[in-house]
Amino acid sequence: MNNRTLKKYFPIFVLPTLIAFMIAFVIPFIMGIYLSFCKFNTIRDAEWVGIKNYINIFSDDKTFVQALVRTVKFTVVSVVIINIGAFALALLLTRKLPGTNIFRTIFFMPNLIGGIVLGYIWKETLDTLTRKIFKLPFAYTGRNFGFWGLVLVMCWQLMGYMMIIYIAGIQNIPEDVMEAAKIDGATPFQILYKITIPLVMPSVTICLFLTLSNSFKLYDQNYALNGNSNKTSLLALDIYKTFYGASSYAEGRGQAKAVIFFIIVAVITFAQLGLTRSKEVES
Repeated sequence: MNNRTLKKYFPIFVLPTLIAFMIAFVIPFIMGIYLSFCKFNTIRDAEWVGIKNYINIFSDDKTFVQALVRTVKFTVVSVVIINIGAFALALLLTRKLPGTNIFRTIFFMPNLIGGIVLGYIWKETLDTLTRKIFKLPFAYTGRNFGFWGLVLVMCWQLMGYMMIIYIAGIQNIPEDVMEAAKIDGATPFQILYKITIPLVMPSVTICLFLTLSNSFKLYDQNYALNGNSNKTSLLALDIYKTFYGASSYAEGRGQAKAVIFFIIVAVITFAQLGLTRSKEVES
């Protein structure tokens, strides 16, 4: 099939997907922005209130700012630990040691477990430990335990997935480049800093994007592990509790929080993509 034929039938093949994308994403997204400027219980009774919802978020609703700060801290810690740990595992498992394929499979397996299931598994595990040590369920042991419990679950789930991406990047480095560096007398640290890391930057870009976005959007593990505790709620869970809260017309504030949440995630992820892509080099 030549290019002329492809161009002729391209609209026919892309139209169903485009329609589905418009119905499932674009139209609800635009409606969500509009509803963030309204107070409503259902879409039909939406009443325009301007920026009142946004003002209330920062003036009356203290949970949003607290959840935002908590989410930023959680994201920074998780991204650093996951990427450093995954990169270290990738370096270790590309050394052609015996049993590396088995270890790759073992480290990757937690990513196959659904988030809500994973959260409840770790909740039961941590509940058992904290009951023995503090005589309390995990959810009542304090905000620090809840925070580090979330970090533990996030790292345990994503580190193996990021490891696979880093392994693919390391294995894509040309052998002659590594051999030339060794012949020139480069130390292992110089090879790592001057060759491996620059040539693996495309993998770094992907892994940073995935860990940043997943950490900011974390909901299911947060809900399963910490329940409705405000002390450990991240942004996604705080938005859910606001939208489905007991107060009347809370949906407008929840929708406004969701819009701010989207802007924050979009700005940070696009900035990260631009920064890391600028440091990529051709192998």
